[in-house]
Amino acid sequence: MPLAPPRPRLPPHTAVRAFEAAARHGSFARAAEELFVTPAAIAQQIKALETWAGGALFERHSQGIRLSAHGRRALPALSAAVDQLGLAVQALRHETQIAARRSTLQVAALPAVAQLWLSPRLSRLKAELPGVQVSVTALEQPPNFRREPFDLGLFYARAGERIETAAGAQAIPLVRDRLLPVCSPRLREPLPSGRPRALEDLTELLQRSGGLHDTVWRDDWQRWLQAVKPGIKAAEAEALAAGPDFSLYSLALQAALDGEGVLMGREHLVAPLLAQGRLHAPWGRPKALGDTVMLLVPAHRKGPLLARQVQALQALAAG
Repeated sequence: MPLAPPRPRLPPHTAVRAFEAAARHGSFARAAEELFVTPAAIAQQIKALETWAGGALFERHSQGIRLSAHGRRALPALSAAVDQLGLAVQALRHETQIAARRSTLQVAALPAVAQLWLSPRLSRLKAELPGVQVSVTALEQPPNFRREPFDLGLFYARAGERIETAAGAQAIPLVRDRLLPVCSPRLREPLPSGRPRALEDLTELLQRSGGLHDTVWRDDWQRWLQAVKPGIKAAEAEALAAGPDFSLYSLALQAALDGEGVLMGREHLVAPLLAQGRLHAPWGRPKALGDTVMLLVPAHRKGPLLARQVQALQALAAG
């Protein structure tokens, strides 16, 4: 008998990550999106983990997948372990940067916020944080700060929405926004008197040119119309503002600039274009419906550097 026989091996970390993501999402496809691999790769990793464990972790059905009893029992501990590994790696990165006297700020932000609100303010942010290298990553959803090496996040939340819960963060209200319809001066100029145009004027223009929609905020038109026209039904509001959808708010905004329709604007995102006269809000009536840009701060982060970074972004919002 050899003195050093081979020991049983633990499964690869990639297989554990694949299982945890698929179990949390209830979908191989969504797990693949999170981990930047193909659904086939997720299925292969999970099959390898099931072979190692000696039993099925998912029940496969024509409608999708469902965790087996073994998988349900394993998920909480595995999720906690993946979180803890992510935190440990981030702590290592932080200590290494301190030792090398390097300071970085990794910001995750909704694409529209990154491009239209944060980007024009980056030079001011760097001035507020001398010596700090600032990087911005555009994401459609807040990251899990326990697992991903982001220092802060900037994302919209609606009234009562707790976007920070799944992200492992605390949320600080940064900018309370309002909705209002905007268009190119090619479509409609404000009245010479400066008074808002009538809603009937907007209705006529929508019937002719249509409403422009961002897929993330697909119901903004409906919400605004129901706020300014009490009694209008959701289906009526949706039909009234029917128009093309865009996967990015910046694309819908460009279509509005090109005179292709009326956009339901987020005031803090379109304010520079309104000030420049490239867009107008001839119907007025901005409505505060509870939409707020939240500053997400990882719950595990503390210290004077974090305080300076938070204060710098709050100063940007106030200015």
